Amino acid sequence: MKGLVLSGGKGTRLRPITYTSAKQLVPVANKPVLFRVIESIRDAGVEEIGIVIGDTGDEIRNAVGDGHRWGVRIEYIPQDEPLGLAHAVKIARPFLGDDRFVMFLGDNCLQGGISNLIEHFQNSQYDAQVVLKRVINPQQYGVAELDQDGRIMRLTEKPRQPRSDLALVGIYMFDNSIWEAVDSIQPSWRGELEITEALQWLIEHGRQVYPFVHDGWWIDTGKKDDMLEANRLVLEEMTPVVEGYVDRDSHLIGKVIIEKGAEIINSTIRGPAIIGENTRIVNAYIGPFTSIYHHCTIDSSEIEHSIVLEHCTIRDLPHRLEDSLIGRHNEITRSPLKPKAYRLMLGDHSTVGVL
Repeated sequence: MKGLVLSGGKGTRLRPITYTSAKQLVPVANKPVLFRVIESIRDAGVEEIGIVIGDTGDEIRNAVGDGHRWGVRIEYIPQDEPLGLAHAVKIARPFLGDDRFVMFLGDNCLQGGISNLIEHFQNSQYDAQVVLKRVINPQQYGVAELDQDGRIMRLTEKPRQPRSDLALVGIYMFDNSIWEAVDSIQPSWRGELEITEALQWLIEHGRQVYPFVHDGWWIDTGKKDDMLEANRLVLEEMTPVVEGYVDRDSHLIGKVIIEKGAEIINSTIRGPAIIGENTRIVNAYIGPFTSIYHHCTIDSSEIEHSIVLEHCTIRDLPHRLEDSLIGRHNEITRSPLKPKAYRLMLGDHSTVGVL
């Protein structure tokens, strides 16, 4: 069995972060979401993984490499334009051949991995299997309706009046019958080949398309609040460990991870929280559900329920920073200049809250 990871797209909902970085490389609990996807597929016993890449392909290649760090083989599949999930499947055919495969959206976080799911599909005669999750707002997702035998009988994209609360998670398994399906459908009104239409084609032509209803949590990390929620959920499941330096005047409370080379000086870290490699925390308070990535400096400031990416400096803030996603190489300081004023340089689509 092979894996197919979709890592294209422009990430417009995460701007301005994604103006300069692939959304799949934004870290959750100090690990890029894409790395978590690769590990999940690897842990299910799949060793050959194709990654569909777009405009951010060079960055993805540089970050992931050939896959040897995970013990897998990575092959890259360029997609010139984001023409739909079924189009991504179609262009991956030379890599996939006639093997069964799992397709995983590269910006999804799923509790518990997919090992049970893969085993279930491999031991079945299904032509396709779709991971579903019960949600309270199904009108915002693709929705599946099941028949009396538990098979999927209809898929509807963002219905105004959903007939089910079962949303498509973004993880699919197929056998080689998918090739006839993707060759038979036409682009939707969006100009894309929709995977829901390919699945519907399989259903209408008598193929066995079954659901796998996921019981744990699932997060599509496409927006800032979703990233923070995924960060919270992953941090709660991590095991505390201290590999860096913590001085006698500092306090670690609850689940706290201090990575190699990090220094905690006269500070309080209240978990769940993670402090990245070679990051320095001085005279500061880091509150729950916070991830500080590598090579940062947090000095005389308070941060809570936030993600801070690498090479950031946050110093002398008069108020606590919370519910925030801070991009790479940012500097946030209290200005000594008078008259007192907010002095900002922000990229497009930024959001700032001030007192």
